Amino acid sequence: MDLRWPDTGRTVKYEFEVSNVTMAPDGFSRSMMVVNGQYPGPLVEADWGDIIEVTVTNSLDLNGTSIHWHGLRQLGSNEMDGTPGVTECPIPPGGKKVYRFRATQYGTSWYHSHYSVQYGNGIMGPLIIHGPSTKNYDIDLGILPFTDWYYAPVFTLNAVALHARGPPTADNMLINGSMTSSYGGKYAVTTLTPGKTHRLRLANTGINSWVHVSLDGHDFTVIAADFVPVVPFTTKSLSLSVGQRYDVLIDANQDIGNYWLRVGTGGACDGPNTNAANIRSIFRYEGAYQEDPYSQASSPLPQGCYDEPNIVPFVPTQVPQQFPEELTLGFTNTAVAPGLVQWLINGTPMKVNLSRPTLQHIYDGGETFDLKENAFNIGQAQKFQYWVIQQGPDIPAALPHPIHLHGHDFFVLASAMNATWSGDISGLNFDNPPRRDTATLPARGYLVVAFESDNPGAWLMHCHIPFHVAAGFGFQFIERRGEILGHIGELDTQKDECGQWASFEKEFYPNGFELGDSLV
Repeated sequence: MDLRWPDTGRTVKYEFEVSNVTMAPDGFSRSMMVVNGQYPGPLVEADWGDIIEVTVTNSLDLNGTSIHWHGLRQLGSNEMDGTPGVTECPIPPGGKKVYRFRATQYGTSWYHSHYSVQYGNGIMGPLIIHGPSTKNYDIDLGILPFTDWYYAPVFTLNAVALHARGPPTADNMLINGSMTSSYGGKYAVTTLTPGKTHRLRLANTGINSWVHVSLDGHDFTVIAADFVPVVPFTTKSLSLSVGQRYDVLIDANQDIGNYWLRVGTGGACDGPNTNAANIRSIFRYEGAYQEDPYSQASSPLPQGCYDEPNIVPFVPTQVPQQFPEELTLGFTNTAVAPGLVQWLINGTPMKVNLSRPTLQHIYDGGETFDLKENAFNIGQAQKFQYWVIQQGPDIPAALPHPIHLHGHDFFVLASAMNATWSGDISGLNFDNPPRRDTATLPARGYLVVAFESDNPGAWLMHCHIPFHVAAGFGFQFIERRGEILGHIGELDTQKDECGQWASFEKEFYPNGFELGDSLV
């Protein structure tokens, strides 16, 4: 997939400083971790084929960090994926790392820390790579991110989640880093130009919640899902799991005025939110009064934790028919220590080695992995890999999971809620199925995916709910192992970075980290 791109001859460069600040996105003041003193972080913007170079300095207090470029395949640059314990060691306080990679895809995404649950404290920001579109438009409005928000520090919440059977209650949901609450705050405002067609990039950059989005009086014409252009279709609302994005077109063809963008959560399958009845933002036509809208929704927002059913890739692919291999998702709250929540892949919770990441281990000639690193060797060149993720009978009721794969888009061949995979491939969709980098594993059901082994490296696949991956819900694909070193850059600099991390870890965390936190 996507093996050709333009050579622009251009490098776009950014400087990131990650630091501790106190902010009040919805009027409630709390300690955060952010990029360049702002939330969301600065926009990273490039053209298809550009080289992107970002220098990240860690100015946090006693916290490592990293930056992962969500959905970017890192074709030939696995070492730039920003995944501690898999592709790199964390950047220690006072440390610096340069991420450099080519934009081989185009569309909408976001970047975030991949160090434990850290991005829930604010280390995230928008990412746009400009390229072709499957439908014309006049104005690009940029990215509108949605994030469920908690007043307690996310590491405190994670410590509780590691010993609780259900998700924590969110205090709010932010739209573009802003929302109202009993503490104050304000609604985010987006401006529409009358008579023009606008491109809006919707992104669920949250922690736990599915979001349902609609705009009073206006339809969405969907032109891309994640980084994949799709056959355009029109809808009143969209459902996004954590990590998913949709590029939509909005025609500003209504009366000049103010209109509510309404956002709801998944409902019973989702985490609770204290401010669920008041999650919205304002879309204001040029020339309208600056006031809250009086607009009415044509129908209530849907609920549920599901993926949109109408996703048809614009460039069709016929996936070869083959039987998938099966991975079983399990759950326990008695593993290792009483009351410790663990998500299990084939009986094992993932726990990475931050001081010896997988890629460095391979570079150094390592042949074996610890059982808890959940490493699966896969792949002949350009062959498809087929996998079923099946929720086991011990899973708590009504818990879906947003599944994200690094290094690839994948084809969604099938999914089903409250069901067991039968092994019958006749019901799988091999004829131009949906292709994206994040898809929903339904509650007590299964998800069948396929992807081409066209990107040698060590790639993480995981639930994108940070509390779940911290409790072990992840595994690694070691893809075309014998070819990895020929497809990445030199790792001598990374070896020095890992030495810096090991020194920091030994000084400040001599007894290790919170039991159960995988830290990927």
